[in-house]
Amino acid sequence: MVRRGLRLVLDMEPDLVVEAEVSDGHEAVQTALGREFDLAILDVAMPRITGLQAARQLHKYRPALKLLMLSMHESEQYLLEGLKAGASGYVLKSAADQDLVEACRAVMRGEPFLYPNDVPALVREFIEEARYGDGTRHGMLTPREEEIVKLIAEGYTSRQIASLLVIAPKTVESHRANILQKLAMRDRVELTRYAIRSGLIEP
Repeated sequence: MVRRGLRLVLDMEPDLVVEAEVSDGHEAVQTALGREFDLAILDVAMPRITGLQAARQLHKYRPALKLLMLSMHESEQYLLEGLKAGASGYVLKSAADQDLVEACRAVMRGEPFLYPNDVPALVREFIEEARYGDGTRHGMLTPREEEIVKLIAEGYTSRQIASLLVIAPKTVESHRANILQKLAMRDRVELTRYAIRSGLIEP
């Protein structure tokens, strides 16, 4: 329903054309890498892999593609992670009918789309990184490992994850062990906290 409503908003504009719709983050990456698009609008909370994960992959493999994040949460964490992932803007679903068109045009002009109250968060982040360095653990996990962390945090068993990703349960267990070692963590609880902090799942 949300996608349908947003498509109606965009289709009313003569300078914007919706070329494709997808239902999850994995499909978003596959579609955007398989065809030429100018802009991808990614929901932070997409299934399978999140919009943040999808943004990181698309920014890496298709850097010319403009990215815009969409979320129901006015969250500094999601905003900052979205920008780090390569997005140029962050639009709240509650204001999408008013802001989405303007955001698309701004991003296509090469300009960021931010709310005035986003600026203090960006300044704080800049100061923290300048003072202490970036202490986050992004970049340590592969896209497949992030996908598995997300599913573990959402409560899926190794057998269920194996079925969803079409891999062997032993492979899932191997990934899980590698993830815990890389992140210096011990169990699902710590992985879930990490997934929330990293924007892989919503709190």
